[in-house]
Amino acid sequence: MSRKPVPAQAGERSRAEVLFDRPQALAQLFGQYDQNLVALENRLGVYITARGNRIGLEGTAEQVAIARDVLHDLYRRIERGEQIDTGLVDAAIAMANEPTLDGIVSAEAQGRGGPGIMIRTRKKTIVPRTPAQAHYMRELVANDMIFALGPAGTGKTYIAVAQAVAQLITGSVQRLILSRPAVEAGEKLGFLPGDMKEKVDPYLRPLYDALYDCLPAEQVERRIASGEIEVAPIAFMRGRTLADAFVILDEAQNTTPAQMKMFLTRFGQNSRMVICGDPNQVDLPGGVAASGLADAVRRLEGVESIAMSRFTAADVVRHPIVGRIVEAYEGVGGTG
Repeated sequence: MSRKPVPAQAGERSRAEVLFDRPQALAQLFGQYDQNLVALENRLGVYITARGNRIGLEGTAEQVAIARDVLHDLYRRIERGEQIDTGLVDAAIAMANEPTLDGIVSAEAQGRGGPGIMIRTRKKTIVPRTPAQAHYMRELVANDMIFALGPAGTGKTYIAVAQAVAQLITGSVQRLILSRPAVEAGEKLGFLPGDMKEKVDPYLRPLYDALYDCLPAEQVERRIASGEIEVAPIAFMRGRTLADAFVILDEAQNTTPAQMKMFLTRFGQNSRMVICGDPNQVDLPGGVAASGLADAVRRLEGVESIAMSRFTAADVVRHPIVGRIVEAYEGVGGTG
C-alpha cells in the first residue's frame, strides 16, 4: 500500500508502528481499496503505510496517538465479529477524541480490556458511534425517564428501541410500547384509504423498521399479536397506566403540552420511558402555541430520575452529508 502523504498539521513530526498478530484480519481492517485507512488519513491528517502485518503512522504526536488508538479499537471490533466501514471509522475517531469523559469511553477503548458499552438484541449488537450515544446508552440504564433531544440521524429512537428490545428479551419489562403523534402533513387522515390501523401505520413505520432491525420478523409479529409489543399513536395512550413496560415516544416535538402531560402521567411501576424529538423540527399546525416537548424540557430539567441527553449535528451517524445538511439548517435558525 502506498499513497501520496497527507500533510500533517503544524507541530513536531512523530512516527509510530503498529503490529497486529492476525494478518488475515487486516483485509477487513483496511477495507476495500484501503478505504478505511484513507478515511483515517483524511480525518486525522496522518500518513499511513502498511507492510505485511505492520502499519506505519506519521504525523504530529497527537495525530499518531489517536490513529494508533483507533486502529487498535477497530481491530478489537473485528475480533468480536463486527463489520468495519468508514462510518465506524469516523465513530471510532470521534470516541478517541473524547478520552476524558469518565466512564463513557469504555475500558476496552482505553486499551485495558473488559466489556465495552453495547446493547445486545436477537439480531445484532449495537455499540455507540459517538460520545453522545455512549452517554445516552448509560442514561438509558441509570434513569427512569430520558429525554433524547437532537436532529434526525443521531440514533435517538433506534438506540431506545434496541434497549427496549434487550430488556424485553431478558424479562426486565413485560411490554414494549412505541408511540408517535400522528401529525397530518397536507392531507387529512379521514381521506386516506383503509381502516384506522392502515391510516396511522405510515406515521409509525420508522418504529416498525427499528423493531425489525433488532428482532427476527416472526418474533416481532408474534409479540405484536400477543400484546407484548404495541405500536400506536399517542392518542391511544389516554386513560392508561403503563406498568412493567418500556415506553418510547418518538417525534415528541409534535405533541401539544396537553398531550405531553397526558403521556408522561401514564408512567407506571417498574417502567422506563424515553421521549425522543428534535426541538428544531416542529410540524404542529399553525394554531398550536407551543411544542409539548419544549414545554416538558423546561419544566422537568433537573428533576430527580429524569435525564436529558442532547445530540448535535456532529452526532449524525447517517451519510456524512446528512450532518452537513443539519448544520446548514441550524446555521440559519432552524426550520421552524
